[in-house]
Amino acid sequence: MLAKVKSAAVLGLEGHLVDVEVDIASGLPSFTIVGLPDKGVQEARERVRSAIRNSGYSFPNKRITVNLAPGDLKKEGPSYDLPIATGILISSEQLYADLSSSVFLGELSLDAKLRHTHGILPMIALAKDEGFSSVFVPVDNAREASLVKGMCILPAESLAQLVAHLRGEISIPEYHSDINWQEETCHDYAFDLAHIKGQEHAKRALEVAAAGRHNILMCGPPGSGKTMLARSLPSILPRLTMEEAIEVTKIYSVSGLLPQDTPLIIERPFRSPHYTISHAGLVGGGQWPRPGEISLSHHGVLFLDEFPEFGHATLESLRQPMEDRTITVSRAHGSVTFPANFMLAAAMNPCACGYYGDPFKECKCSAGEISRYQKRISGPLLDRIDVFVDAPHIDYEKLTEDRPAETSEKVRERIKTTHEIQLERFNGTKLKCNAGMTPNEVKEFCTVESAAQSLLRAAMKQLHLTARGFHRVLKVSRTIADLENSDIIKTYHVAEALQYRHKETI
Repeated sequence: MLAKVKSAAVLGLEGHLVDVEVDIASGLPSFTIVGLPDKGVQEARERVRSAIRNSGYSFPNKRITVNLAPGDLKKEGPSYDLPIATGILISSEQLYADLSSSVFLGELSLDAKLRHTHGILPMIALAKDEGFSSVFVPVDNAREASLVKGMCILPAESLAQLVAHLRGEISIPEYHSDINWQEETCHDYAFDLAHIKGQEHAKRALEVAAAGRHNILMCGPPGSGKTMLARSLPSILPRLTMEEAIEVTKIYSVSGLLPQDTPLIIERPFRSPHYTISHAGLVGGGQWPRPGEISLSHHGVLFLDEFPEFGHATLESLRQPMEDRTITVSRAHGSVTFPANFMLAAAMNPCACGYYGDPFKECKCSAGEISRYQKRISGPLLDRIDVFVDAPHIDYEKLTEDRPAETSEKVRERIKTTHEIQLERFNGTKLKCNAGMTPNEVKEFCTVESAAQSLLRAAMKQLHLTARGFHRVLKVSRTIADLENSDIIKTYHVAEALQYRHKETI
């Protein structure tokens, strides 16, 4: 008897329907899985065999063939255990049920318990789009699965419970989401701008960068607070919307980084890879590509400390996603595109020893060494960074002053207001922030007063701005004007934006 059970696969971040076809025929006992399965799927044979027996059912001592269709789609992971076991029970006539409207997902343990499975969210989203009404998932995945509205989520603890439900002996209750979005978004941050003494100019630059989602590079000697400033960024960024949170959760679910007790990522991601990271670790990769740090920073912050120490090829790979907000990973088997709408925050020392230009400690580097160190970052990459700011040595008086600094909460309120202005401005487009504007939007929305145009003309000549650099000055100026709720970009807005441009130091 031939049995068909619906399941799903994940390629990149998108789900694909998979037909699990089980045929039991006479002949020498065997158990074969075809349909381009990886080793993890092949190992399902032993898990399924033990799970069926330990559930009290008979495992057929015949020739069993399992086909995962379509055959040209790579199948990986243990999520096919449950549909394979269900198909075998139907094909061996131990179970009679109509499964045409249901999708089955889950890994089986040897005692037939259902384990937590990665990548559930995109697969259930696909099932909804394809018109299925119900989906069977492990209990540990129920909260994550319930993020997809309009689907009947049936969490099963074991294969035996599932079979009893299909036979009508018991009823698995539908799971309803218990996630309260308002409560979930109330949380504390480990780093706050109020904890950072001094660095008022750098804090202002950080506020401007966060308000428009501009990329920022901080330069200063060791111990000046660059890392703390960067780690404070999530505390001043607007909180994730529900739509953004689901996008981020989908990425972490596919990557296997979603904790079992965290069905929804509610905080903006903050990723801080070490400079020894490989190219594949940053952009994504593997024989069948997985998201890298760039995609794991989607709707959040990618912090690269010791910026010049990263490999040249690794840094250059940032150029395309910084512009396109997506990253495409190509392999022999095909290409996969991952989202990469991140804010880059980078930190560096002015030279190899870290003390070039420091008034208190003498730099030990020669002019050539300083130049070579700074030129590790290419001009085209620097041209894609909007805000450059120095983080100088902090004086004793600043470190010991009792005057309370402004908290991240107050700064976040200003940034939230600015963000709402930008959302209203770009209503009807795909844009959500000033940093994403194309030349068309810059021309339409970056209206500059006549006095500021003279300043821009002089800056173009003196700073040798490229066309991209010129547009980035206007984008930052637009953000500074938005912080003051000004429709027109004024001269002092442009002047401040020009302060944040990159300047050659040697």
